[in-house]
Amino acid sequence: MVVGTARATLAEVARVAGVSKATASKVLNQRPDVSATTRERVERVIDELGYVPSTGPRGSDSLQKVNVVFDTLANVYSVQVLDGVVTAARAQGLEVLVDKLDLDPDGAGPLSPAWIRRLAAHRRAGVIVVTSELTAQQRELMREVGLSVVLIDPLDPLDDEVVSVGSTNFAGGVQATRHLLQLGHRRIGFAGGPPASAASRERLQGFLSAMSSASVAVVPELVREQDFTFLAGLEMATCMLDLAQPPTAVFAGCDAAALGVLEAARRRQLHVPEDLSVVGYDDTYAALSTAPLLTTVRQPIIDMGRVALRTLLQQSRGERADSHHVQLSTRLIVRDSTAPPMSSGR
Repeated sequence: MVVGTARATLAEVARVAGVSKATASKVLNQRPDVSATTRERVERVIDELGYVPSTGPRGSDSLQKVNVVFDTLANVYSVQVLDGVVTAARAQGLEVLVDKLDLDPDGAGPLSPAWIRRLAAHRRAGVIVVTSELTAQQRELMREVGLSVVLIDPLDPLDDEVVSVGSTNFAGGVQATRHLLQLGHRRIGFAGGPPASAASRERLQGFLSAMSSASVAVVPELVREQDFTFLAGLEMATCMLDLAQPPTAVFAGCDAAALGVLEAARRRQLHVPEDLSVVGYDDTYAALSTAPLLTTVRQPIIDMGRVALRTLLQQSRGERADSHHVQLSTRLIVRDSTAPPMSSGR
């Protein structure tokens, strides 16, 4: 490995990488007229030398762009977060650049050392990272190069090393479960997200707390954690509905999983809500496209995007943030997918 110093220059990067200074500059400025092999070599040297430009672009693009990094763009949640970020950015005259995490964490893609240094070189307003975690090395490098960052729904929302925006997931879990209990359901399933997700764990704890407060026993076979996707919801609900004593209601950890629960019920010719009540979480656009319309916990996703952008700008301007960990409130939205269980004499 090349041993670098804090005084590494672009000329030194070019020399070590075996390219001209002009080529090294093209890589740094993301010009397209550089081969993939050369780009990878130069970015690797930038990383090894710890090169950070002492000056960046000072034209009209300076501090006029913010990067948003998603773990996936293939869900409605991401679209609504982006809606909030774009709306707030437009009001501030900022341009939003969208990116997605690479499968290869050692590459030169989003959140890699080369990527972080490149953003610092362009003096970006900062980075918003959605539903992902930053490593200690990434956080340290961002501090070193002066790049502001805000996380939305991180795996660890109480990490004091980063500024985050989320919602009151525990309260949302309580709201959803209490609604089902008040309807008369006692055999209630939980179809959650990844066990590593703090948001999913908090929703599960809200579910367990509401069940305990109502002195209703939790059936272990009805508590499942997998992923925030349609297929995961389908698989979890299928397992629950195949039990000798299936649930009369299911609380899904997100709307996408709730759609999977609805599909599992349809395949068994069960009627919702007559045979099975279903509650989702998020209140995304998808909740209004189901038949019946989905009862769900409204998470202020668009507002989370707006608040994240505002908090990021406060950081980049050296202002004091409103809060280190912002949590926006949730609200239960009752629609047509929930009703008293048939056994209650409805």
